[in-house]
Amino acid sequence: MHNLDTLLAGLRAAGEHTRLRILALCAHSELSVGELTRILGQSQPRVSRHLKLMLEAGLLERFPEGAQVFYRLSDRAAASKLAHALVDLLQDDDPALARDFSRLKQITDARAEQAQTYFQSVAREWNDIRALHVPEEELETALRRVVGPAPVDDLIDIGTGTGKILEVLADLTRQGIGVDLSTGMLSVARTNIERAGHKHLQVRKADMYRLPMNAASFDLAILHLVLHYCDDPAEAVKEAARVLKPAGRVIIVDFAAHTLEQLRAEYQHRRLGFSDAEILRYFQNAQLEATETVQLIHDPLTVKIWCATRYRD
Repeated sequence: MHNLDTLLAGLRAAGEHTRLRILALCAHSELSVGELTRILGQSQPRVSRHLKLMLEAGLLERFPEGAQVFYRLSDRAAASKLAHALVDLLQDDDPALARDFSRLKQITDARAEQAQTYFQSVAREWNDIRALHVPEEELETALRRVVGPAPVDDLIDIGTGTGKILEVLADLTRQGIGVDLSTGMLSVARTNIERAGHKHLQVRKADMYRLPMNAASFDLAILHLVLHYCDDPAEAVKEAARVLKPAGRVIIVDFAAHTLEQLRAEYQHRRLGFSDAEILRYFQNAQLEATETVQLIHDPLTVKIWCATRYRD
């Protein structure tokens, strides 16, 4: 009966011309109320009412990000299969949908331009630091080798930045989410993910010390070159462990201990890398069992990949 009630509620919520258009748009991109209003040519109160009905039926999900709220097709709610099935039945060459998608492209193109402007403002710093360690391709290859060939059901990339690690592991991931506090970086990541067509990936604004996810939600948590920015690395690792399922894994990619003080002065690094003993202590305090360490030696910065598994309950 629960399935029947859910299905009927979803069909009622979707059974209107504009709401079907909204479903189609939110299947292609995460959109705010303002963006949907511009695409649909309708008032904000009217669009908001449509969204409310579909949210209540579980067809859509909403995610606050700063002053905005983004909407996307539901992935986890009971009615998500219905939402995806309805979108699959829609024809992209329908005149109304074709107009909507044309306006959507204008919005996503403008987003991409803004994201590129932001990224250019920080690119020099990133390039300077990348020049100090092994090439990105080598690091990404090593990370994929550590993750292994088996599919990951649920991945969280903590401190996702441009979303690059989500993209690197996209083919190994059923569902992936990247979190970051920087609205500018999230804009870059969202643009990159949507441009690559990775509909199973998403990004959210969140504090790594207080992740807005339930405990035991993820099979794999990654902190990629982010821990050295942390005021309290131990708490960041403990929070990553909290959202892991039993036997879930955490992978930390960061610098081995070094003495390059200019990284602290010029690039706001809080920590000058980490020793194996420090990372092991973080793992133990978070009830994680260390399983593997990979070292990528380079001058002047060596990158290490530390892996651990959450104890089974």
